Amino acid sequence: MKKKGVFIAVEGIDGAGKTTQACMLVKKLRQMGYEAAYTTEPTYGRVGDLLRLHVSKQKPRAPLYEALLFAADRFEHVKREIQPKLRRGLVVVSDRYLYSSLAYQGAAGVSLPWLREVNFFAPKPDLTFYIDISPAKSLKRKAGKVGAYESLSYQKKVRKIYLDMAEEEGFTVLEGEKGAEELHRDMLSKVLKLLPKPRKGGG
Repeated sequence: MKKKGVFIAVEGIDGAGKTTQACMLVKKLRQMGYEAAYTTEPTYGRVGDLLRLHVSKQKPRAPLYEALLFAADRFEHVKREIQPKLRRGLVVVSDRYLYSSLAYQGAAGVSLPWLREVNFFAPKPDLTFYIDISPAKSLKRKAGKVGAYESLSYQKKVRKIYLDMAEEEGFTVLEGEKGAEELHRDMLSKVLKLLPKPRKGGG
């Protein structure tokens, strides 16, 4: 039987650099000879497209409604992408995951225990990175791209939930004010501790 893969989640408030870091990590792992896959939430499936439409039109819906949509999208994500790739032994890096729902819908007033209950099917990552930046820095980085979730008070609530989860669940917290390359090296060093040596040399 093939060895089970490794599941990594990259989390943070808006503008923290999650996508940049997730992509850099996957690219480097592939160069080193690992089979690695980038994935993201919302996905580009049917439910994910609906969620993206809401964001692009800047039309917030009821938090409970959005929480259910995110859970439905995540169910398809887990069943169609994450689990099959892990069974094949890949390193799967997800740009946002369950903890985004807990932080964002939780900050909007949805019960955290209920959010966990409705996402009962979601496997826990082997490693979760939380890239921490201040809400003020978040808004500065996202200037001109203000959406439904982007206000200083809201991002402060989101960050508080993330930091609480990080302490309770043992996330690896990284300083998001660092340069992209330094942040990448920090992430890579933590990931390599989980992985066996690659089967082939990097390119």
